[in-house]
Amino acid sequence: MEGRRSTVMRFRRFAEAYPWQWTASVVDEFFLELRAVKGAARSTVLGYQNALRMFLEYLTDPAYGWGEQCWERFGEHPAQVFHEWNTARHAQDAVATPGKRPYTRDELEDLFDCADDRVLRIRQAGAKGWIPAFRTATIMKVAYAWGLRRNEVRCLDLVDIATNPRAPQFGNAGIIYVRHGKAMRGSPPKRRSVLTVPEFDWAVECLRQWTDQVRPLYAPARSTWLWPSERGTAAIAADSLSRAFNEVKREAGLDDDLDFHSLRRSYVTHLIEAGYDAFFIQQQVGHEHASTTSIYTGLSPDYRARVVDGAIHRMAAAAMTTSKEY
Repeated sequence: MEGRRSTVMRFRRFAEAYPWQWTASVVDEFFLELRAVKGAARSTVLGYQNALRMFLEYLTDPAYGWGEQCWERFGEHPAQVFHEWNTARHAQDAVATPGKRPYTRDELEDLFDCADDRVLRIRQAGAKGWIPAFRTATIMKVAYAWGLRRNEVRCLDLVDIATNPRAPQFGNAGIIYVRHGKAMRGSPPKRRSVLTVPEFDWAVECLRQWTDQVRPLYAPARSTWLWPSERGTAAIAADSLSRAFNEVKREAGLDDDLDFHSLRRSYVTHLIEAGYDAFFIQQQVGHEHASTTSIYTGLSPDYRARVVDGAIHRMAAAAMTTSKEY
């Protein structure tokens, strides 16, 4: 609410007019300056326009009587000046830059190797920072191996790691219960359970090593957070996690556009390449719509070549069968 209020006040200051005096031409001028002069991202523009459009929808709704009040007091009434023709639209479900893509398998290997090397280097130097470095390395691997968002993995608790009776080979890490999933507008955090899949069974041992061997050296006995902060009274802060991740990424020499969320994109892509059902993947990552999951996918050229090759072989086999029948 405060963010939307700030947007309304910012637009009022720019227009130098009250809302019942706003016009479509002022809308054009405001967003022209926002995009051309200040270089605002498309997502920022959409957020501003949405906040201002909703404010005017409220102001012009007859149920509230603001239009009549303005007419009686000022001889003017508010009107909706944010229309389809003068505002940016979601041309597709994603508005991210083209550089936001999944990591390749080689890039993931470089990223995780760099994170592990940092732990060894700090520990060999006798510094205390090796445990936070170990924490960062493990968080990255868990986020990738279970397809979790930054806040989802950051807010995990010890009790959120559980056994899956159908997959005893994963021990006590067969399921991860996400309690802080991305919420729908106006709704509480969305919950879901994420099953451990065989393709990422190596991450189970990484997680076990953290919980059984390293975390007890770091967290106070009363803490139940899976990734406690330095003080142990809360989960690691989002900014701290981002800074630590970016340090590893830069040291690994990876592109700036590749971010923490690209680990989740990689999870979706690699499950598709492994042949998992699309609906299963959608449920794993907690997407409301399959189209959202498809946006995350960045299939490798090798995978696409294998798909085409398989189709050609099936067509050739079918043609051979038909010729034999004749």
